[in-house]
Amino acid sequence: MIRPHRFRPNPQTAADNTFQRPADHDVSREAYDVCTQVAERLTEAGVRVHVFEDEGDAHPDSVFPNNWFSTHAGGRVAVYPMYTPNRRGERRADIIEMLKAQYRVQEVIDYSGLEPDDLFLEGTGAMVLDHVSRIAYAVRSNRCDPVLVERFCTVFGYEPVVFDAVDPDGVPIYHTNVMMCIGTDIALIGLDAIVGDARRDEIARRIRETGRTLIELTAQQVASFAGNALELRGRGGERMLVISETGYRSLTDEQVQTLSASCRIVPVDVAPIELAGGSVRCMLAGIHLDAR
Repeated sequence: MIRPHRFRPNPQTAADNTFQRPADHDVSREAYDVCTQVAERLTEAGVRVHVFEDEGDAHPDSVFPNNWFSTHAGGRVAVYPMYTPNRRGERRADIIEMLKAQYRVQEVIDYSGLEPDDLFLEGTGAMVLDHVSRIAYAVRSNRCDPVLVERFCTVFGYEPVVFDAVDPDGVPIYHTNVMMCIGTDIALIGLDAIVGDARRDEIARRIRETGRTLIELTAQQVASFAGNALELRGRGGERMLVISETGYRSLTDEQVQTLSASCRIVPVDVAPIELAGGSVRCMLAGIHLDAR
């Protein structure tokens, strides 16, 4: 996690992120405190959390590290090309060095050199990875180039499932992880956002074939960040689903009951962060490496 110093809705990302909302006051202090509270809540639940301070004040979206790197079993780390210029400076060598020092990292594969060619793939925002069935779900967008998805999947051993998805106004969904979440035995997804009946049915079928219970999200629930959740492992291997209070409150009683049968639900209040068009899942860059 990154504690942001000058958090604010990013004007460079506003053009294609319809989840963003303008802030009517300076929320940088609130965002910093919220990040601290989430880290403390997860630590109390037995999750190992690494917290870094932001560097400088030029990166309004620094609180979202999952977009610029991801980690993978077998000791591999991927570094990604970012769509907007003021997000490219979020990439930090000290974080990669920390991973190498505390975990078994065999290889770092850096795709960021593809930015001059206008090829972008914003990490686990652009792709939702099924680590068990080895499927990479990816919504085509400015931040997710299908060519790079294919390249990533070839190197890391995933099957690419690329599709188009739009909000109720027909605007493309900017990141896959705002509309879907894959857990151990559940999946949250805004199926109605997927373009094309056949494609929608195919993706639902693929998810169900992996043995997961599929929980369909409405457009309003997606807009409330109910899909921007992440399953983590806590003390004793306990599975927990971290979701924002906004997203949690949008769920029906039946959906909550289904989720609770799979894992412990951990709602966290990240309302100031959500002004920037992302929620708690975007704040968490997962570690799938073996500790040293």
